[in-house]
Amino acid sequence: MKRIMLYLATNIAVLAVLSVTMRLLGIDSLLDEQGSGLDMTSLLIFAGIIGFSGSFISLAISKWTAKRLTGAEVITSPKNQTEKWLVDTVSRQAKQAGIGMPEVAIYQSPQPNAFATGMNRNNALVAVSSGLMQSMTQDEVEAVLAHEVSHVANGDMVTMALIQGVVNTFVIVLSRVIGHLVDRTVFKTERGHGPAFWITSIIAELVLGILASIIVMWFSRQREFRADAGAARLVGSGKMIAALQRLAGTAEEALPDQLHAFGISGGRAGISALFMTHPPLEKRIEALRSGRI
Repeated sequence: MKRIMLYLATNIAVLAVLSVTMRLLGIDSLLDEQGSGLDMTSLLIFAGIIGFSGSFISLAISKWTAKRLTGAEVITSPKNQTEKWLVDTVSRQAKQAGIGMPEVAIYQSPQPNAFATGMNRNNALVAVSSGLMQSMTQDEVEAVLAHEVSHVANGDMVTMALIQGVVNTFVIVLSRVIGHLVDRTVFKTERGHGPAFWITSIIAELVLGILASIIVMWFSRQREFRADAGAARLVGSGKMIAALQRLAGTAEEALPDQLHAFGISGGRAGISALFMTHPPLEKRIEALRSGRI
C-alpha cells in the first residue's frame, strides 16, 4: 500500500515554488532587526502562507489532476445502460447524503478500485475503474459508490487539506528553527544565515515531513472507517461487507501514487502500518460486522 496523498505531489511542488518565489521577492526574512535571532511572528506567517497555500492549491486542482493521472472520462451523456445506472445510482445516493451531484467518471484499469475527490462536497468527482465494473456485482458496485459518496459528504477532502496545511506549517517552522540553531551553535554564524542553515533546514524538513505524515495517515485510516459506516447507512452493511470481501480477494489496484489515498481498497498490515492510508480490509470488515462504526 503506497502512502502518497491525492494532492501530495502537487502540494510539494507548490511549496517549493512558493518558497523560491518569496525568497526572490525578498519577503522571506525570518530574522529580527539585529539579524541574529529568529523573528517567530514572521516565521509563523511565512510558514502558514506556504503550508496552507500548497495544500489548498493542490485541493483546488484535485479533480483536474485526478482526471489527467487516471485518464478518467466523465459521463456527460450515458452511452449505455451501465453508464446510465452509474449516474442514476450516484445521483440517488448524493440526494440521500445531502450533497450536490458529483461528476461520475470511468477510467480504464483491469483492477477493481474507485476514488472520490474535489474542492468541496457540492463539486466533487466520483470515478470507478473498468475492472471494478467487470468484476463486481451490481450490489457490490453500489456499495463502493456509496463509500465514495460518503467521503464527499463527510468533507474528507477539505479536512485532509486542513490537516496537511497544519502539518506543512509546523514542519516548515520546526525545520527553520533547527537550521537556525545549528547555524548559530555549530557553525558559529553571528549575523544572517550561512549555507548550514539552508542545508540543515532542507534535511530537517524532509525528516520531519516523513514523521508528520504519520499523523496524516492516521486520519486517512479513520476516514475510511467513517466512509464504510456512511456506505452501510446508504445501502446496508451487508452490501458493503460483500464489496470489501470481493476486494480482499483481488490484487491491490495500481492507482497512480498520487491517488492511492483516495482509492477504495487498502493494504495489509505490516511494519509500515503507521504509513498506510487505508486500514487492512479485514479490519474494515470486522468493524462493520461488529457495529463499531
